[in-house]
Amino acid sequence: MNTKQEKMEAFGRLLDIMDDLREKCPWDQKQTFETLRHLTLEETYELSDALLSEDLQEIKKELGDVLLHLVFYSKIGSEKESFDIADVINSLNEKLIFRHPHIYGDAVAEDEDTVKQNWEKLKLKEGNKSILSGVPKSLPALIKAYRIQDKVKGIGFEFDSADDAWGKVEEELSEFHAETEIDKKEKELGDVFFSLINYARISGLNPDSALERTNIKFISRFQKMEDLARNKNLVLADLSLEKMDELWEEAKTFEV
Repeated sequence: MNTKQEKMEAFGRLLDIMDDLREKCPWDQKQTFETLRHLTLEETYELSDALLSEDLQEIKKELGDVLLHLVFYSKIGSEKESFDIADVINSLNEKLIFRHPHIYGDAVAEDEDTVKQNWEKLKLKEGNKSILSGVPKSLPALIKAYRIQDKVKGIGFEFDSADDAWGKVEEELSEFHAETEIDKKEKELGDVFFSLINYARISGLNPDSALERTNIKFISRFQKMEDLARNKNLVLADLSLEKMDELWEEAKTFEV
């Protein structure tokens, strides 16, 4: 692997390239915080895909794309005479040191839960009025639910066990099935999802990763169904549900 000096040199070269692009490239010159935002989201999701597939070379590539955006935003910030990349990094350094008093101070934290609890308490000392103030409003709902639950866990608002959390799932399912009015039933469905996400989190499972893996599996299996139908000179949309189920089961046999 690269030495620390080589890493510093690589980062310095990136900053030089960013300066050149901002000065000389017509596309880069036109970019703003707003125009880059949707591209940053796209790059983040591409990184997420690479992480799920555990493709190390693709992860390296996508990390580079995300890093470019961080440097780009910092460059724009410096042009506005507001902040530059050094300010961004120094601010991060100070925050990490402040929030890890068990490393840089006298506090003791021998397990992960204590670290998380200290983290949330220190964030309140920094001026946050709520434990949940740091949860982005624009997060996808499933991830937002997970983050909300994880944050309140930091101050001890948590079921004692996964079994207790599953009891809540069953309670919410019962209320969902009992409701008949559509708007109220939708609210109860939200409670079911929220409680199921909570159970998964407490059990050490990542519900977002689990759902995405199922999405990928379904897409792959359904596309294999389409291939099988074409090979048999069948039109999938014209088939009965029973015949499609047969193709679905056949498609499953091709999975590793």
